[in-house]
Amino acid sequence: MFDLPSFDAHEGVHAFHDEATGLRAIIAIHSTALGPAAGGCRMWDYADSQLMMRDALRLSQGMSFKNAMADLPLGGGKAVIWGNSKTDKTPDLFRAFGRAIESLQGKYWTAEDVGLSPKDLAYSREETRYVAGLDEGQAASGDPSPVTAEGVYRGIRAAVNVVFGSDDLDGRTVAVQGVGHVGADVVRKLCAAGAEVMIADIAEQELRALSDETGAKIVPTDEILFQNVDVVSPNALGGIINEVSIGKLNCQIVAGGANNQLYAPDMGDALHQRGILYAPDYVINGGGIINVAAEISGNYDRSWVDAKLDRLGETLKEVFDRSKQSDIATNRIADDMARSRIAAAKG
Repeated sequence: MFDLPSFDAHEGVHAFHDEATGLRAIIAIHSTALGPAAGGCRMWDYADSQLMMRDALRLSQGMSFKNAMADLPLGGGKAVIWGNSKTDKTPDLFRAFGRAIESLQGKYWTAEDVGLSPKDLAYSREETRYVAGLDEGQAASGDPSPVTAEGVYRGIRAAVNVVFGSDDLDGRTVAVQGVGHVGADVVRKLCAAGAEVMIADIAEQELRALSDETGAKIVPTDEILFQNVDVVSPNALGGIINEVSIGKLNCQIVAGGANNQLYAPDMGDALHQRGILYAPDYVINGGGIINVAAEISGNYDRSWVDAKLDRLGETLKEVFDRSKQSDIATNRIADDMARSRIAAAKG
């Protein structure tokens, strides 16, 4: 683990196995400098344990940066469960996951991420109080994806404004990869604003339903990133901006809700050199954790969430401005800003 490029001075990486339920999970805590580590739990059928570990390490670091850039009193952590989210879920598995969280004594708060729902985590909540994003209970805020989608939509408009001099989306072309909870809401907002939207996803039934609802054009999954459009919006899994894909991009903006869109930081440099504006993922997609943070506080207040979302938009604009002034890639600017905020909290 210590030799992996994804390891970034993590405070703790915890592996859990429960024989009775089949639970195999990692909870990675990157930093608690700003507060208890918080980040969702992803359930994915990884090809091997190294990929599972890499995901946990990268996602937890991203949560540290995301929470810092959203100006939240939270550190960064992430949980991953190795399994098929379609076939391997059981109430007892999530109860076992809840006991794993409880063993960390409040150092980590979880919420839903890819493959999970608030209903799944309600079983974990039976074993620990360190669960947020629930539909019921004190200060419950429900699925955070609509707030994430709102932040992504605002971020796309901010990027369009930088590149085209106006945030008007009427007639702008956008290719959206992934139409899960976040991506589907982003598509609805884009279409309502007059954008011409192309969509792709491996879930064909949901894809066709969204196309029928919004008029978005369906494109094959292996072609969606390479459409001749103004904006490519990744809203599926990470690592899609890599050495293979980057030369095929035919857009002026990359802005979406997926975590870890860049396979490696130097992919951001390559986008910058090509003149493609990149909205750093952990800035543009911070709406969900803002919503979760309000629930963790024990006093959910939507006006506080909206104010934080407004501030996050200003932070994204600051990243764009600094990048333009310094001629440095936006992801490098955002990383420096996040690390500075975390370092300042350490004193």
